[in-house]
Amino acid sequence: MAGQEVLWGDSCRSTTVSDDLKFQLRLTLNDGFAQVARKAPADPMISPLTEILNRHDATLKCQHDAFAGYVSEAEANGVENYPLYEWTKATVDDPVKEAKYTKSFTLYVGGDEVYEKDKAEALEADLKPLVGGPIVAKMFKYDTDPAHSPQPPRRNG
Repeated sequence: MAGQEVLWGDSCRSTTVSDDLKFQLRLTLNDGFAQVARKAPADPMISPLTEILNRHDATLKCQHDAFAGYVSEAEANGVENYPLYEWTKATVDDPVKEAKYTKSFTLYVGGDEVYEKDKAEALEADLKPLVGGPIVAKMFKYDTDPAHSPQPPRRNG
């Protein structure tokens, strides 16, 4: 699965497919700015980003933090009920993957992890000028069509 992104939410569960596709934006933030976004999202250092997010009722969620939350939830409720526990735990505990996922952020709009195309496109258009600058390294847009997103890893056995 190296190099592939999977469209997962807070608890790393696959998104269900409906007749209308939903979308999700993700950002990779540059070193330094990622830690600020995780620990102090109101810091003026990232205000060019947060001002755009605020206009769209959008928030950042660090993917590593979401994975760690899934692991904690699974450990509290019984890992046998969490099919992605082993993969997610290994990801959280891997320093190389931690370095990658602490810079990767899912954008929630109106509290939703996936949202209508018009919301995604408007937010994407406003964020584009920041991509490649000091704060935002990359931006990705995903949709809920399983043909466009790799499926979660399967457990061996």
